[in-house]
Amino acid sequence: MKRELTVDDLVMAGIAVAAGLLAALALRILLRWLRKHADRTRWSGDDLIVDVLRTVVPWAAFLGGAASAGAALPLTSTVQRHVNQTLTVVLIFVVTLAAARGIAGVMGSVTQSRPGVAGSATIFVNITRVLVLAIGFLVVLQTLGISIAPMLTALGVGGLAVALALQDTLANLFAGIHILASKTVQRGDYIRLASGEEGYVEDINWRQTTVRALSNNLIVVPNGALAKTNMTNFMRPGQELTILVQVGVAYDSDLDLVERVTAEVVAEVMKDVEGALPEHEPVIRFHTFGDSRIGFTVILGVGEFSDQYRIKHEFIKRLHRRYRREGIRIPAPTRTVAIQQGAVTIPQQRAAGEADEIAPVRLD
Repeated sequence: MKRELTVDDLVMAGIAVAAGLLAALALRILLRWLRKHADRTRWSGDDLIVDVLRTVVPWAAFLGGAASAGAALPLTSTVQRHVNQTLTVVLIFVVTLAAARGIAGVMGSVTQSRPGVAGSATIFVNITRVLVLAIGFLVVLQTLGISIAPMLTALGVGGLAVALALQDTLANLFAGIHILASKTVQRGDYIRLASGEEGYVEDINWRQTTVRALSNNLIVVPNGALAKTNMTNFMRPGQELTILVQVGVAYDSDLDLVERVTAEVVAEVMKDVEGALPEHEPVIRFHTFGDSRIGFTVILGVGEFSDQYRIKHEFIKRLHRRYRREGIRIPAPTRTVAIQQGAVTIPQQRAAGEADEIAPVRLD
């Protein structure tokens, strides 16, 4: 120490620490009040700003009080430097965590506001958070007096070995970035893979894409496999789609009546059933003279992929009920088998050494 420690030194140090604590508590209460007001606004940026300040400002006030307490004590220059260095490292650590959370929140808000980017794709958020934390770690090392130049050189050389060892992981990472950058898939899209798996995209992270099937089970697909396979996105370029329902009526039916009745049922279903498109125009197209019926296709408008099952269900029920009321028959497949009696030849046995002779026998 520079001199002997006195009671006044301890009192001044205690006052500095207490002032830092009181300032941190008061600032935290103030920022909590600001957070309540920020929640009432439509802009989400003020929420992020207040969250970052709630982490940094109270800690900065407390560390400032601790630094003042250290300055009030008769410490040697070496101890004073270590104290200041420790407090600086703690402050950098707090600022880094707050910045990582804030920048990740900004990135999440940006991705949600962009229609071509998956709103919950954590790959961007995770990459941003890792980069901020890495920068903070390098700043801490520099503050401690550790040279980061040799470390960066070693990381550059070792990165080649790591890249070779993590080929699959890196392939999935860049495949996920490519999927998001190409704007082919985003959260909420209903997709079907060439292998048969289908469902709603829940998330795209650094390694895999999570798909929720209609059975509410999760399907995990590596990003590399998703980028290589053929995929149908039922939400792109538009969410609305059409479905085809095959129907057949008897040959003795009045096709004009069939078309009019079917169009009325389609209009009724489009208006009443949830998920249908009320503005959809009924489309009926006759196309086949079948074995027992005249076949035609009915085109229905659907607002979203999973709605098609409910709409098709209601349409078939209502169409069947209306056909029965109008006397329109939907014949079952029939086949007529005609058996004609005729001559059948069978071999007759001869004596030994003679050839067999085939004689006709008539079946009556």
